[in-house]
Amino acid sequence: MKNTVLLACLAMWPCMSQAQTAGAYPAKTIRIVVPYAPGGITDRLARLVGQKLTAAWSQQVVVENRPGAATNLGSELVAKSPPDGYTLLWAGIANTVGPALYKNLPYDPLRDFAWVTNMAKVPV
Repeated sequence: MKNTVLLACLAMWPCMSQAQTAGAYPAKTIRIVVPYAPGGITDRLARLVGQKLTAAWSQQVVVENRPGAATNLGSELVAKSPPDGYTLLWAGIANTVGPALYKNLPYDPLRDFAWVTNMAKVPV
């Protein structure tokens, strides 16, 4: 678990460096929406990364769980949020297969999200 958190933080390092040079970001609280119930490995990893980002950016990073509808509720919330980088989605495999399972998703995974990084690899 320690190695996964370390790798996740290292993967975010280029983003943190660019944010620091931009000067204006982050200027307010950042919200990471986890479309799964609290307590699982996805939630734990998001919270660990959130703590590290809070320390690195000196700005609060809040993890908000929005489970339900096979991640569609949390994903829709993020898709309809302003595209300003302050509401992030902790996406997983369910977000990848969702378009194949549901005809009328309230969002388009390719159009409505700007993919940032891969945070973890989990063998299945």
